[in-house]
Amino acid sequence: MHNELAKSPLRKIPSVEKVVCEIGGCDLPRRVVVDVVRHELGLLRAGKKIPNFSDVMNRIRAAIGALQLAKIQLVINGTGIVIHTNFGRAPLGPAIIESLTAIAANYTNLEFDLPSGDRGHRATYLERNLALLCGAEATTVVNNCAAALILILRHFTAKKKEVVISRGELIQIGGGFRIPEILEASGAKLREIGTTNKTSIKDYVRALGPHTALILKVHRSNFFMGGFIESSSTEALAKLARTKRIPFVEDLGSGAIVATEELGAMEHEPRPNETLRSGVDLVCFSGDKLLGGPQAGIIAGKRRHIAALKREPFFRALRCDKLILTALQTTVDIYLAGKSSELPVLAMLNITGDELRVRAEVLLSQIRDLPLHTAIGEGKAQVGGGSLPRAVIPSVTLDLWPDKVPVEDFAARLRRGLPPIVGYIAGGKFKLDLRTIFPRQDAQIVSALRSAAQWN
Repeated sequence: MHNELAKSPLRKIPSVEKVVCEIGGCDLPRRVVVDVVRHELGLLRAGKKIPNFSDVMNRIRAAIGALQLAKIQLVINGTGIVIHTNFGRAPLGPAIIESLTAIAANYTNLEFDLPSGDRGHRATYLERNLALLCGAEATTVVNNCAAALILILRHFTAKKKEVVISRGELIQIGGGFRIPEILEASGAKLREIGTTNKTSIKDYVRALGPHTALILKVHRSNFFMGGFIESSSTEALAKLARTKRIPFVEDLGSGAIVATEELGAMEHEPRPNETLRSGVDLVCFSGDKLLGGPQAGIIAGKRRHIAALKREPFFRALRCDKLILTALQTTVDIYLAGKSSELPVLAMLNITGDELRVRAEVLLSQIRDLPLHTAIGEGKAQVGGGSLPRAVIPSVTLDLWPDKVPVEDFAARLRRGLPPIVGYIAGGKFKLDLRTIFPRQDAQIVSALRSAAQWN
C-alpha cells in the first residue's frame, strides 16, 4: 500500500504551504491566496494528468492574477465613451470627492435634526434643492432609476393593475434588462398599444379603461427611430391623462439638466423641468448619467405623489446611504451655484478638439523613442450610458501599432497594467481617445506605454 501511494501521481501535487511560499508577495490577503491555491490544487487532484511544478505555479499565478484584476480599481478610459456603463458611468468631480471624504470618515446628521435634537428625516436638504433644480413640487431619491420605476409602479398599481405603454417604448437597457420585465416585476400588467414604429394618441384613448392605473412614457434614450414613425407628445398625453384623471409618468432615463444642444453637435435631450411643465405628474431619471453624479434614481413631480411614494413600505428597501446622498447633494449644489462646468462629464463633452490635439502632440513627443508606430488620429467620441445615441463628437486619438506583436496582444498588455488602460482597435491600430482621459493621467499613459512596449 505504501509503495502504491509513493507511485501515485497525486504525490506530485505540491502542498498548499509550498505553493503559497513560492508565490511570495501579493496585494491580496493571505487567506484569499490560500483559498485560490486550495481550489486550483483541488482541480488538479480531480484531473487525470498532473503537470510539473512549474506549470502548476503558472496556472495558480494566472488564477491569482485574474482575481486581482477583478477587484474594483481605477481604469483609464481611452474608449471615447464619456458615460461608460462598464466603467462606472459618471466620474465624480473634486468637490464631490472632498465632501465624500469628510462624511465617510465621520458621524453625520443623516437622520438627526440638529435644531431640535430629535430624530430627523433623511435627505431633507437634498430633496428640497433637487426640487428647485428640477422645477418640481417635490422630489425623492432611491438607489437607481430601475428602482424608481418599480417603486412608482408598485404604488400606482396597488388596486388597478394596467399600465398603458407604447410598444415602441418597450426597450432593453444595459446588461440585458428589459423594461417589460422590470415593469412586470412590480406586479403591473402591461397594456401594450400601437406598433413598434407608430403609436398615436387614439391608441392611448382606446386603451384607457376602468382597470388603467397609469400612463407610462419611456424616453428612448439609448436608441433612435427614423423613417415611417409616429409617437404621441408628452403634452398631448398629459392633456389626455388630466381629462381622464389618470396619473402620467415619464421615465427620462438620462436626466439632463443642461441644454445638451449647447454642448456641441447633439440633439436636445428632454430635461426634468420642461417635462414637468408639459403636465407630467412624475418623472424619474438617473443620477450618474448626464447629471454627472453618483448612481441614484431621482423621482420628481407632484408633492402628493412623492409623499405617497415615501410612505410605501418598499421605499425603505430602495433608499440611498449617506455616501450616495452626500455625493448627490454636492452635485445638485454645484448646479445651483452655476458651476456645472466643474462636473467631469460636462467638462469632457465641452473640451475642444484643439485642446485635445495639443495634449496629443505632447504625448507623442514623449514616446517617439519606443518601438511603436505612432500617430495622431481622429476619433468619434460618444456620450454613452444610454444617452444621446445619435451624438457623434469629433475627438482626437493617440494611434499606436507595434510591429513585433499583434495589436490585440498590445491592447491586452495595457489592460493588465497598473492602472489598466482600455482603448479600442480600429484599422489595425490601437487607439486612445483623449477626450475621456484626464490630463492628470497623461504621465501614467506614457509610463504604461513604456512598460507595455518591452517585448522581451
